Amino acid sequence: MSRSSSTFKEGYNRALDMIGSGGVDWELPTEVALAKKWSVSRTTVRSILQGLQDVGIITWSGRSKTVLRKPRKAEYFPADETESVAEKLPSLFMEHIFAGELTPGTTLRETELAKAFGVSSTAVREFLIRFSRFGLIEKKPNRHWVLNGFTRDFAEELFAVRAMFERTAFAAFLAAGKDTHQRVIDLREEHEMILADITRNYVLFPRLDEKFHRTWIDAFGNRFVRDFFELISLVFHYHYRWNKRDELERNHHAVIQHLAIISALEAGDADAADRAMNLHLTHARETLLSSATWDGST
Repeated sequence: MSRSSSTFKEGYNRALDMIGSGGVDWELPTEVALAKKWSVSRTTVRSILQGLQDVGIITWSGRSKTVLRKPRKAEYFPADETESVAEKLPSLFMEHIFAGELTPGTTLRETELAKAFGVSSTAVREFLIRFSRFGLIEKKPNRHWVLNGFTRDFAEELFAVRAMFERTAFAAFLAAGKDTHQRVIDLREEHEMILADITRNYVLFPRLDEKFHRTWIDAFGNRFVRDFFELISLVFHYHYRWNKRDELERNHHAVIQHLAIISALEAGDADAADRAMNLHLTHARETLLSSATWDGST
């Protein structure tokens, strides 16, 4: 099992959780038990054990696997590295549309997308079926998938639902406490990197924006909200009709707004964070309506 695979990294993080919940100088169970505990194969268990030994968390000799110390936070793989390719399909699809500047009526072939993303045609088909219920993607009878138009009414309705979901999820996130807030605070460095050279780095913002908002969406733990957020990302961050005219300025403002939320969380000021979040959502709505090119307009 390659240590670069998402399966290894996810299993490794589970191993760190298990070791961190105990003390030191205790023995890990058998490889069979660990495989079940970490939801990986015995081959992957051995790779994980070797990785733990390499960094001095355990000592491993034959059946003896002794814990030497607890893991540190920095030794965990980040969440975006533990996702499988199938789990990354929404982002891969968004970037495909964004980079290709695809227009309404463009044909989408499952086999071509599967090859481009490195997944099975079945995974692509299931993904497209989920998106099709929103009307942006449609399967024509006896034909391939196509991209449909994007209307102002659609955007207004979509944003109303986005605001409702995000405010609910963010309120729960604020109530969760400092340990949960740290997940957003940890994104400060990426924001400051973009801001330091905004004229070149502004194109990196859509992916960071998705990661930023997904933090409290995922923490909320509601599968329906999480599923809806995939569509939100498609429309608000990667949509093929996005007007590039003022993209740098839009992204610049959004980075600053994100940093205001981060600063409020760092200060432990939940009310300020909530106000900054509401300001950000208001700006996002104005940005969408003023920057998108609507069907029937030029």
